[in-house]
Amino acid sequence: MRKVLSCEFNLDTACVELRLDDGTLLSIDCTAVENEVANSMYQRSEQDWLIYNDPLSYAELILNGEPELYLKAVTEYESLDKS
Repeated sequence: MRKVLSCEFNLDTACVELRLDDGTLLSIDCTAVENEVANSMYQRSEQDWLIYNDPLSYAELILNGEPELYLKAVTEYESLDKS
């Protein structure tokens, strides 16, 4: 298994970039991922929070997981109108 040496969000390219111990550089286009998987402003907000505050978790979620399932689990919209 390859080890991640660094992971950061590059504001200039809007990508989360990972550098691996074998010299590989992975770049995740956050805008493309957001357009593909986020269906609401709440899901976009959750993705943005991860990108800026925990880019490694964001990268792991995109590379290893099901981002749609994660976003559905953490973002529940409840209407303020209870009528």
